[in-house]
Amino acid sequence: MKRFLSIILSLALMLTLFAACSSAADATEDSSEAEGAVETATAEASLLGEDGVFVVGFDQDFPPYGYVGDDGEFTGFDIECAKVLAERLGWEISLQPIDWDAKDFELESGTIDCIWNGFTINGREDLYEWTQAYVDNSQVFVVRSDSGIASVADLAGKVVAAQKDSSALSAINDDPELLASFEELIEVAEYNTAFMDLEQGAIDAVAMDIGVAEYQMEGREADFTILEETLMAEQYGIGFKLGNTALRDAVEAEFVKMVEEGVVAEISAEFFDGEDVCIIGK
Repeated sequence: MKRFLSIILSLALMLTLFAACSSAADATEDSSEAEGAVETATAEASLLGEDGVFVVGFDQDFPPYGYVGDDGEFTGFDIECAKVLAERLGWEISLQPIDWDAKDFELESGTIDCIWNGFTINGREDLYEWTQAYVDNSQVFVVRSDSGIASVADLAGKVVAAQKDSSALSAINDDPELLASFEELIEVAEYNTAFMDLEQGAIDAVAMDIGVAEYQMEGREADFTILEETLMAEQYGIGFKLGNTALRDAVEAEFVKMVEEGVVAEISAEFFDGEDVCIIGK
């Protein structure tokens, strides 16, 4: 009988110790999970700043990459990609329209976290932290079809417009012979104004991105032509402030996943007549 009681007491003691150990383990696990959540939140806060908001800077007059839709909301290929990426990462996003010629100030001052809107890498490689290129693009000249202008040489003595601080403007200024051939080179704030001037005959050509040119040409009363000779070939990337590699890496990694899963192709099809313009993985 004593031996039986001894066995019972031993078993009871073992169960008590097991319960205590389990409780301690659970407490340790809960503590680890809590610490992990804090570390994740801290990491995201350090990536996105104190408010934890992902602020995307863009030109709202640059369709089909970024513009104001018929419903009054910001949309476009780049804008929709940014929205989906932020949602997948659990980030709050703020879409911040900027003056394109003030983009560097906006980025340096921390007003925006990145520039994501048909942003050309070529010639700016050392000025920003870039993601890998995701779109191939060319700078071209657009003219009225009835203008008699069939080549770049025909632009001699003509008035040409380009957007302020754009790749097209830089390419023209980097070609002194071409620049000298124009009667005048005009800088415009946005392309809608340039196309209105082109329609009215106030200017003879617009130098711009081919993707934007094709979009702008749709639905206008005047008939336009894109000259076959390109001004410059280029690629688009997402640009971040120099040194901000952590945020660049996080965005790039998620964007590549979106490409691999076909998400970017679906967004592209919506804005480019069914075409997948993304070059990542191709």
